[in-house]
Amino acid sequence: MSCVLETSRLQLRPCQSEDIQLIHTLWTSDRVRSFLFDNRVISSDEAESFVEDSIANFEQHGYGLWLVFMRDLEYLVGFAGFLPSEEGTPSLIYGVHPDRWGYGYATEAASAVLGYALDTLSLPKVRADVDEPNIASVRVLEKLGMRQTGREVVNEHPLLYFEKLRSL
Repeated sequence: MSCVLETSRLQLRPCQSEDIQLIHTLWTSDRVRSFLFDNRVISSDEAESFVEDSIANFEQHGYGLWLVFMRDLEYLVGFAGFLPSEEGTPSLIYGVHPDRWGYGYATEAASAVLGYALDTLSLPKVRADVDEPNIASVRVLEKLGMRQTGREVVNEHPLLYFEKLRSL
């Protein structure tokens, strides 16, 4: 099964070892990391670990992290995908390069991976958490039809929890 996904404007391909520097540069951008790693600059080794985990997750679960590119250009727009959880329900994660904010790319990319997880992989549900102050990301989850299921303060950061169930 091919894990390359396409939308009208975007192509999403699984993250590979050769993408470590590209993804590390995106993830350490001050405007991206503010809601991604609690504003912490991750090391290149941490980015490598995420990529290696993603490769293993694709092999084991059929999902991981995709890099998101413009279909007509090799321009990195962002990333979207899933992190596994202990209870088995994957957690949606996504981010877009600040130069591409406001064009609907986060919604488009997240919708593609969400559809893949629920429809192609037939997962029963997907979860997401978002920093409460990240209004744009909350709107993305709402546009995707995800339902808020809770709120919690973790490490002094208010988080909102969402989920979407597979339609039968």
